Amino acid sequence: MTRWVFHGGKARAEEIMDQQAIRAVEYDRPQAQGTSCGIGQAWAKVPEVPSAQEKVALKERIRALLKREKAMLVAHYYVDAELQELADETGGCVADSLEMARFGRDHEAQTLVVAGVRFMGETAKILSPDKRILMPDLDATCSLDLGCPVDEFSAFCDAHPDRTVVVYANTSAAVKARADWMVTSSIGLEIVADLHARGEKIIWAPDRHLGGYIQNKTGADMLMWQGSCLVHDEFKGIELDLLRAEYPGAKVLVHPESPANVVAQADVVGSTTQLIDAAQKLDATHFIVATDLGILHKMQLAAPGKTLIAAPTAGNSATCKSCAHCPWMAMNGLANLADVLERGHNEIFVERAVGERARVPIDRMLDFAARHKKRVQASGDLARDAQLYSNVGAA
Repeated sequence: MTRWVFHGGKARAEEIMDQQAIRAVEYDRPQAQGTSCGIGQAWAKVPEVPSAQEKVALKERIRALLKREKAMLVAHYYVDAELQELADETGGCVADSLEMARFGRDHEAQTLVVAGVRFMGETAKILSPDKRILMPDLDATCSLDLGCPVDEFSAFCDAHPDRTVVVYANTSAAVKARADWMVTSSIGLEIVADLHARGEKIIWAPDRHLGGYIQNKTGADMLMWQGSCLVHDEFKGIELDLLRAEYPGAKVLVHPESPANVVAQADVVGSTTQLIDAAQKLDATHFIVATDLGILHKMQLAAPGKTLIAAPTAGNSATCKSCAHCPWMAMNGLANLADVLERGHNEIFVERAVGERARVPIDRMLDFAARHKKRVQASGDLARDAQLYSNVGAA
């Protein structure tokens, strides 16, 4: 088990894990039209870590290249902290996947560099079809995306034509094009509740844990695709209970892509942004955080002086698949960011017909949000905030 404890911006690894240049990754690969679970295998590159001197030079080069190319860097909360810092200081954006795409759509820059995983670049292209979208590594993918191939998912939908198809943002452009609605976790629960109130039966894909969380909250009739996020799927309820005993005053912050026995122990269940807000605003000094380790950079900046404790991903002596950090998010580095700006390669393309069809479920969600969504604010009173956050889904 690897546990990171963050306090005052410093990190301490209780165990140092070996890294390889290329690593194999197992992920949930649904079988039998998505209703039962198998195992798929993929791979992820592990970027070389530059020296301190090389980092300084790379950052200077990236700043100059962003200016030269009139490009804007948009980064996800889960990528390396140094990429997040570069995005912030150069006028870019650090956010969840939808806000990244929304920022890119609304910004005047005609070149966007998306530091994240491939579906994020595709979503940015769908919302900004005439802009140039670059990524540090086009092979950076997602276990939820991999576990929901469009041909199989389309067959699954065709077998249940009476159901409304709702897909999570963590899917390919082609899967989005097959859907009626796309949701992020920050509004998925509200949309499903609205569909349920209208008597609609739902196909949900791809994350079974988030889908189960929403089904439990709404009572909706949901047929689940059995995918999962390899990071959040590894959080363990038993080990979390033991960790809570070590830190009895800590509040537990959980992303709802986590298993139900982890979600059940949460003081706050929420998206990446809402978990950061909770750490900042709730009256506690210690927080156990069950989501990707990448979030801890922004969370620590928002909550200086508070102690952030990573939730355990496996039992003692067990081998973890992700160790609480997405292996594909880790493929974004300073060197390949500088390289893509220099060479202008690794451009994201989405077939125009697919992009136009995929935009329909995205725009439905955005229109729904404009009509119904109110910003979730933490008051600092945990009893009240727990109710407030209980209706928030994952990012």
